[in-house]
Amino acid sequence: MSAIDSPPASEDALEARLAAPDEETIAALAQLDGDVLVLGAGGKMGPSLARMARRAIGGRSRRVIAVSRFSDAAAAAQLEAHGVEVLRADLADPRAVASLPDAPNVLWMAGQKFGTTGDPVGTWTHNVVASVHAAERYAGSRLVCFSTGNVYGRSAVAHGGSLEGDALVPDGEYAASTIGRERVFESVARRTGSPLLLYRLFYACDLRYGVVTEIARRMLAGEPVDVTTGWVNVMWQGDANRLALRGLLVANNPALALNVTGPMVRVREVAERIGAHAGVSPQFIGEEQSDALIGNVDRLAEYLPYTALPLETLCAWAVSWIRQGGRLLSKPTKFEVRDGRF
Repeated sequence: MSAIDSPPASEDALEARLAAPDEETIAALAQLDGDVLVLGAGGKMGPSLARMARRAIGGRSRRVIAVSRFSDAAAAAQLEAHGVEVLRADLADPRAVASLPDAPNVLWMAGQKFGTTGDPVGTWTHNVVASVHAAERYAGSRLVCFSTGNVYGRSAVAHGGSLEGDALVPDGEYAASTIGRERVFESVARRTGSPLLLYRLFYACDLRYGVVTEIARRMLAGEPVDVTTGWVNVMWQGDANRLALRGLLVANNPALALNVTGPMVRVREVAERIGAHAGVSPQFIGEEQSDALIGNVDRLAEYLPYTALPLETLCAWAVSWIRQGGRLLSKPTKFEVRDGRF
């Protein structure tokens, strides 16, 4: 087993790792002029991405602006402490969006997944209606629109993962609404000539949540791992942050779609790697099905090649994080869900 980097020992240390830009990210932002605006920056991923942008740009001649309702005041204060300008706004309100500052580089991260089943109107409001306001407001800017692998639905494992050109087959209201989000941004970009990247992210892992953390938590609690959904893609959220910022540089017209995640991996393999670091033998239930929500990442390697945090390291870190009592978020990925109900 190769050497493993030491795991983050605190939440501050974890946030610092998630927000650390690499040389490619710094170089990409240096090639772009003007401010960076992160819309929907109050979620799981937005704060560390905004901090990374601030660190990558350096200085203060260019603004990094984070926009959200920021119901968590501490998250907003942390961003301000790291030089990120914070603006509070309801992105579903067209008047609030109209009042936001201009910016040539925009990342759209707003949306709703969890609670879709209980709040379909809210899901369509946040994923589609709000997208209309943002796409129109920032027509002409470089745009990275966060999306999801759920737009494809499940595909045969033997196919090797969904390709960006595959038909989009929504499975449930969440997937349908995220396709709607993409179509809104594509429509406005096509009409206005705006460069656009559709950033289809699969299962980013922050040690406080994510597929690897969920499997590790179950194993350390003595629970079996369900392998009915037998394959996943996972990636370190710090890598996803870097690629999103670099994605501003490859935004294109017509729009470019990219699957953003790590290579396909068997759930059994993830559990076995975790077990090796935890000293625990995994228990399995269920029978692997022939399909799963999985993506092919060949195009990502072509447009945004990067050196990923190894899966081995992510598994080791997850075990360490849980055993040291690290905070966990109550936001399951629901990667096992097979009926589109989130």
